[in-house]
Amino acid sequence: MGRYVSSMEQSDRYHYHVIRRALDEIDAAEGILSLDELAARMEMSSAHFQRVFSRWVGVSPKRYQQYLALDHAKTLLSNNFTTLATADAVGLSGSGRLHDMFLKWEAMSPGDFAKGGAGLTIYWGWFESPFGPAIVMGTDRGICGLGFAEEMGAEAAMEDLLGRWPNADFVEDIGRLRFWVETAFGVTKTNDKAPLFMIGAPFQLKVWEALLSIPSGHVTTYSEIAETIGSPRAVRAVGTAVGRNPVSWLIPCHRALRKSGGLGGYHWGLPVKRAMLAWESAREDAG
Repeated sequence: MGRYVSSMEQSDRYHYHVIRRALDEIDAAEGILSLDELAARMEMSSAHFQRVFSRWVGVSPKRYQQYLALDHAKTLLSNNFTTLATADAVGLSGSGRLHDMFLKWEAMSPGDFAKGGAGLTIYWGWFESPFGPAIVMGTDRGICGLGFAEEMGAEAAMEDLLGRWPNADFVEDIGRLRFWVETAFGVTKTNDKAPLFMIGAPFQLKVWEALLSIPSGHVTTYSEIAETIGSPRAVRAVGTAVGRNPVSWLIPCHRALRKSGGLGGYHWGLPVKRAMLAWESAREDAG
């Protein structure tokens, strides 16, 4: 598989791996580890480790450990819960990450979705991201798939997205996707928008549209999404639709939690979901 790796993406992935290893150490520790202790376990000097953390999230390792704590999801639910029905009215969605990344979206018609991608040409390529290797897919109309391979592996991630649209024609073309990907991840500063082309069943599209209203640094629950789309009893179906979101991170399914404050599931691995929530929270506070 071909890969496009910019120097920024290489740096981001290195930082992700440091934090991923640190996460394991933090989970196994009792209490917060000191800077010196954590740096030693990463086999880095304290100064270098501090720089890596600060460059990636803009806060100290001690502060970041608090975001990575197992109860961080419950804290988010208590302090940063978004009522989707009123998000637009109070201006929350206007400050959301998707708006900051200049994304726009449109959806495939239900009839076309039922064809399983027949007649579609889907371009794909591997990119590095702050959360490890990302497989990105898109049509002529926009990004339609984004998955992460850090936990499940590249082959499984690739097969997962290929299986979403079994009748489509798939063509590797990193160059065609590069500008959209860099725009979506904020690498390229531009007034253009990175388009999303959402391919799903009507119920799924309603759920994914609701996810787009959750601002960065905020969370909601599966039951809140069900209420918002007018199907309050369909909490389980909402959870399934969230899990089937084909454009992870950009359609922020990682911001959907259980009512109890538990993380719930995450298709690409719970460590990735925890890292995403921590990364966003730290960036929001640092800003």
